[in-house]
Amino acid sequence: MTRFLKAATGSRKRRAALAALAGTALTASTFTALQAYAGPAEPGNDDGGGTVALRIKGGEAHVDPRTLRITARTASGAESELSAAAGEPLGTVSPVTRHGATARWSYPDRGLDVSVAARDGRLVVRMHATKDGSIAWPAGGAAQPRGTAYELPRGEGLRIPAADPFWNSEQAGLTGEDGIDLKDLTMPFWGTTAGDHGVSTLVPTDLGTNVRFVSRGGRLHTAASHDFRRADGTDDYTVALSLTDGSPVAAAKDYRRYLASKGQLGSLKAKIRKNPEVAKLIGAPHAYVWGDGRSKETVARLKKLGISRMWLGYDADGDPMSKEAVAAAQKAGYLVGPYDSWDNAQDPKSADTGVAKWPDRVWPDGCVHDADGKPVGGFGGRGCYLSSQALADAEPGHHYLADRVRDMSANGVHSYFLDVDATGELFRDHTPGHPMTQAKDRANRLQRMRGVSGGALTGGRPLVLGSESAGSWANQVLDFSHGSSTPVHDGLWKAERDKETWGGYWPKGRPGMFFKPAKLDASVAKAMFDPAYRVPLYETVLHDSVVSTDRWELSLYKLPEQKRDRALLAMLYNTPVNLALDGKVLDAHGKEIAELQRFFAGIQQAGGTEAMTDFRTLTADRSVQRTTFGGSAGLTVTANFGTAAYKGLPGGCVRATTRGHAPQRFCPEK
Repeated sequence: MTRFLKAATGSRKRRAALAALAGTALTASTFTALQAYAGPAEPGNDDGGGTVALRIKGGEAHVDPRTLRITARTASGAESELSAAAGEPLGTVSPVTRHGATARWSYPDRGLDVSVAARDGRLVVRMHATKDGSIAWPAGGAAQPRGTAYELPRGEGLRIPAADPFWNSEQAGLTGEDGIDLKDLTMPFWGTTAGDHGVSTLVPTDLGTNVRFVSRGGRLHTAASHDFRRADGTDDYTVALSLTDGSPVAAAKDYRRYLASKGQLGSLKAKIRKNPEVAKLIGAPHAYVWGDGRSKETVARLKKLGISRMWLGYDADGDPMSKEAVAAAQKAGYLVGPYDSWDNAQDPKSADTGVAKWPDRVWPDGCVHDADGKPVGGFGGRGCYLSSQALADAEPGHHYLADRVRDMSANGVHSYFLDVDATGELFRDHTPGHPMTQAKDRANRLQRMRGVSGGALTGGRPLVLGSESAGSWANQVLDFSHGSSTPVHDGLWKAERDKETWGGYWPKGRPGMFFKPAKLDASVAKAMFDPAYRVPLYETVLHDSVVSTDRWELSLYKLPEQKRDRALLAMLYNTPVNLALDGKVLDAHGKEIAELQRFFAGIQQAGGTEAMTDFRTLTADRSVQRTTFGGSAGLTVTANFGTAAYKGLPGGCVRATTRGHAPQRFCPEK
């Protein structure tokens, strides 16, 4: 079953460093007015005050090697703090040496070498540790200007006002001792904005890095840290800081530019050229089908309703769609894909799901083991987590993965859903026979996902591949992602554990987990779905690379109170809704699903493979929002989450316009 990511627990040493940082007196203003000024990179120089100066886009950065406090001076002479000082004394500082646009020094007491350089308009700080340890840096200052907000890529993305009482409260689930491991976010950056200026903080070395939000005096500020562990492969730490124009998606645009410059940004258009079946994702709502929903008759009903595109998936419950049903879906222009997982192994004699059964001695020999030599228990305490290294080592001789894909796709499917492979759930394996760092685990997962979408594991027949809550690092090998649109609050897991209220995995043909309507706690609903706090960071970076949806257990009809806003958000972001589907759902909602799909197909035809080029709010309360895809000549979508009309657009409706065509409107509840 799908993996529910838990909040990562930081090491005691890291928590102590963060506590020290939280208590540091940070008095400099985080931001002042930034003037758009771009100059060429210049060699580092000492400005006479003991700091190193480097030219970046928007001004000149000044780094104090004694504390790692970084300020920026703009062309107008205004000053901004990019990072406060490190949260603990750094010890002796070696003399600074300079070579071109790079300055270097070290902290011998800590075994830490540092370089700072101006690269592509950013200030890039690189650290290499020669001995294990940690550092509490960078940090946001405490004296932010009024209106400061943070942009955080939790799921699709959140915009969190620093002085918002809700986000400073325990109910919001943001502040906490352990913070957020950066690998558990969908993308390794965060933004800080105030008015027409801001800062993008990008951390390419996300493994071993943690960011914490600290509330003090009713205001939030950030406190990042990194653990240097040679055995874990986290002895290098890179942070890239940029001045931005204050747009809520400015940090996302900066990260997209970074991915493109590294050749790490995928393209749906290129994926379609390599595998034309990927084109069937464009305009397609996603649905997991259950019971009679897996029949060719249901496929016929969908087609009769006028639904031109669908992605249909089914769970690994021993009842796959038949060849006839798959063929009918293919003829209708739909995609069909099975659910699979390569992350769990159980004793084949007692396994509770077929995807946890492996041949030979994959169980227990392939289990991940912790530092004490104990197998790491699998999801829900079942079996063990299965080492990607063990499977990679075995594949050339045993073909476990290729055989699995062959068996799961024998009914003719053209798509595949591989659970958790693209999330932040990565393991350090201490097993002597297949040791693995988290970085190696990620590389293994990338390789095997590429084998499915590229054809190496499928006999040369590439499949349209999806995974759960895909991190940006997987965007080139995936076609779609279930869950990356959802900014999960830990309260969701609590709600889902209450089977009486939420529903369980029964009855088999119509499990309450997916079909029983549920009500979220007000604070959980606010943190996850309130449009005032949502911002399309994921789509700004990856809209033209990966098709993203909400989590599979959060069907559009699972949460009735959020249905309208979730449908509007999906249309605004030009992303599919996710459904749980059978005959009864079509009886109750078939007409509405068809109307939604027709509108969605239209906006996808105009912008489904284009980049999201702009996002902005049109009212002070953020109730009216607008996105643009493909530039000024492309698609513009406006959503009104309020109740009053805005320039002819009624509350609860969305309008799409493209040059040369009449505007189209969709109102989910009308």
